[in-house]
Amino acid sequence: MRTGAFVYPWDVDGDPAAPGLLAGLGLAQVTLAAAYHSTRALTPRHPAHRVVTAEHAAVLYLPDPDRWAGRTLRPYPAGDWAPGDAFGRAADALAGAGLEVHSWVVLAHNSRLGAEHPDTSVVNAYGDRYPWAPCVGRPEVRELLVSLAAEAAVRPGAAGTELESCGWYGLAHLHAHDKTGGVALGEREQYLMSLCFCSSCREGYGTGGADPEELAAAVRAALAPVWAGTGPAGGLGALEAPALAWRAGTARAFQEAAVAAVRAAAPPGFRVLLHADPDPYRCGADTGTDPAHVLGLADGVVARPPRVAHFAAHAGPDTVVAANLSVVTGMGGAPDRLAADAETARAAGATELRLYHAGLASDEDLSAVRTALRKLGAETSG
Repeated sequence: MRTGAFVYPWDVDGDPAAPGLLAGLGLAQVTLAAAYHSTRALTPRHPAHRVVTAEHAAVLYLPDPDRWAGRTLRPYPAGDWAPGDAFGRAADALAGAGLEVHSWVVLAHNSRLGAEHPDTSVVNAYGDRYPWAPCVGRPEVRELLVSLAAEAAVRPGAAGTELESCGWYGLAHLHAHDKTGGVALGEREQYLMSLCFCSSCREGYGTGGADPEELAAAVRAALAPVWAGTGPAGGLGALEAPALAWRAGTARAFQEAAVAAVRAAAPPGFRVLLHADPDPYRCGADTGTDPAHVLGLADGVVARPPRVAHFAAHAGPDTVVAANLSVVTGMGGAPDRLAADAETARAAGATELRLYHAGLASDEDLSAVRTALRKLGAETSG
């Protein structure tokens, strides 16, 4: 199985040993971040640092000034964690080691955008804004993200792209000093807390036949047992279908526009994958999709192992279904089980593997990855 691993530019840029180390794992490609949200990340092997703090969502290359001239909403350049064209320098170094580079582009996840332009954010049924979650129901947000997709995906040296958060974002978010775990929220509760009630979404619900005030009240009523600790969230009754229809249609239109913009900017053969989930309620990095639709739109998906079979059922002979496997022990990954997990993913219909995350993994984790990929290679050739 063709295997790639996720990497940040700062894992490679300034570390002459990194490309050879990654190539020596047995990888075919590296999915290299070109546009990424704020984060604090370890760099276990870099000769110049151990912790990188990316203070805000940024593009990790030099954005085209002509593309963004006169536009209020635009991507933010990175600070000293990825100066200049950090993506380009890292991509060149990786290509020099024989690795194919694909860009990794995070779209609807940007806390700085929400802080500086509050009207762009998702607003829940209680009126709380989520500054980390740009609302893709807003035309100005879609325009920004579609343009960003085209620019960040089609970087020099990239043979393809993987678009993350290409759809709705919501409540779930890793946040500094987070205190939101006091009440356990399952998938249903997360969805209800992620329904947006900004002016654009209110209009959208109304167009679909759902009164937005009634819908917001229904959401609050459905969640009341959760806050009281007396039971799970209830349903929305007759308002359930039009609410989901608005969100699903909006996500589909955004995905179509983003993929079309990337294809228009890309050379022939450029591969476009989406990080996706088959559950239409899902928000976040792996956004909810209709498997048949998204696989008719893009060249494939990157999905968590439990979701692989849902996409494989709709895959054509050339469709990529990449199983996203965590190999960082300290983040709950299991590199020692990689060979077995890969075989399970293959049996479910996965055609490729993605390993999260080669830059964050310890030397011991990477040693286990190397051993597993050699075993998989030997079994494939045998």
